[in-house]
Amino acid sequence: MKTYRNGSNDMNLMHEELARAQMSARLGEALELRRGHHLMMARRMSRKAELAAQQARLALARAI
Repeated sequence: MKTYRNGSNDMNLMHEELARAQMSARLGEALELRRGHHLMMARRMSRKAELAAQQARLALARAI
């Protein structure tokens, strides 16, 4: 933390550092949520693909 002789400057710098830390934490949370969303979508698409493959196998088996 930067320090100056003026006490009010110290308080301003502390508030700025706190704001930066909070912003960084919020950005981290947003990234985690985004990763979770992408993972959920990937799993959903994988289930859909598996279901489509199973239906295709069943249709092929019925056609034979």
